[in-house]
Amino acid sequence: MRLQQKPPIQQKSRAPEPASLILFLSGITAALSRFIRKSFDKFKRLLDIALSIAGLLLTAPLSVYAAILIKLSSPGPVIYKQNRLGKHGKVFRIYKLRTMFANAENTTGAVWAKENDSRVTPVGNILRKTHLDEIPQFINVLKGQMSIVGPRPERPELVRDLKMLVMDYEKRLQVKPGITGLAQVRHKYDETIEDVKKKIKFDLAYIRNMCFLTDLKILGRTCVVVLTGKSN
Repeated sequence: MRLQQKPPIQQKSRAPEPASLILFLSGITAALSRFIRKSFDKFKRLLDIALSIAGLLLTAPLSVYAAILIKLSSPGPVIYKQNRLGKHGKVFRIYKLRTMFANAENTTGAVWAKENDSRVTPVGNILRKTHLDEIPQFINVLKGQMSIVGPRPERPELVRDLKMLVMDYEKRLQVKPGITGLAQVRHKYDETIEDVKKKIKFDLAYIRNMCFLTDLKILGRTCVVVLTGKSN
């Protein structure tokens, strides 16, 4: 007597669980986002290098002329170096054409620059209004410490205080600081905590929307600010 074998039971294919599908799509989206961000970072770095080299070459005559005026107008070095916080809070030395009298902060300590600042020399006042004092920061960009566009770097001692006074202030350190930025073309010098709170909104908006088009718009607006002396 033979036992009749039953045909194997075929399992019905089941549609993926909604939760599994969501996780899968989230993973794909995250991977795509990382790829786009890495590609943008590489492109941004190449653009930074190209613009910095061009900037140094084009402004060389102005830099020499400014250096002579600085040296003749007040004692002290032509290039001013100062500690600033870069990406992820890494300390670096920022370069600027000196606009203040030598040792201007010996008595005041670290304080914000402001309009009609008595510590600023007459030549320095012109350099600040035309933003020519920022030219040496192209070197910081070439060294990889800064970018052309990004939140402006601040001093460690001021960041320490501002993190306790301004919500999300430390989020500015997620990206490389810049020579110019959205906050700079929309607002002037920080003179109060309220000014910082206004600027942080622009900085965080830039970080959320970083892309080539955004950088291009900020660069265009920067040219207008430099030529007119007015932020918008």
